[in-house]
Amino acid sequence: MKILYFAWIKLKVGIGEEEVTPPDDVDTVDSLIHWLKTRSPGFHEAFADLNTVRMAVNQDYVSIHHPIGPFDEIAFFPPVTGG
Repeated sequence: MKILYFAWIKLKVGIGEEEVTPPDDVDTVDSLIHWLKTRSPGFHEAFADLNTVRMAVNQDYVSIHHPIGPFDEIAFFPPVTGG
C-alpha cells in the first residue's frame, strides 16, 4: 500500500511517501495508524492527537474506521482551512 504524508505530519515522520506492507491484521485506517505509531518516535508523535489528523483512502475523505487493502493509497494531512 502507498502512504502519503503532508505538511507537519510529513515533517514529523521524516518522509513524504512510502510503500509499506503492514501485517495482515492491519485492515482499517485505525489499525494502520496504530501500526505506524510503533515504527518510530516521529510516527508516534505525528499520530498522538488524531483530532488534528485527517485521512483519505484513494483520494476520498474517510473516517478512522474505514477499511483498507494492500493496493490502496492512504493520505494523512492536517485539517484543511479555506480562505
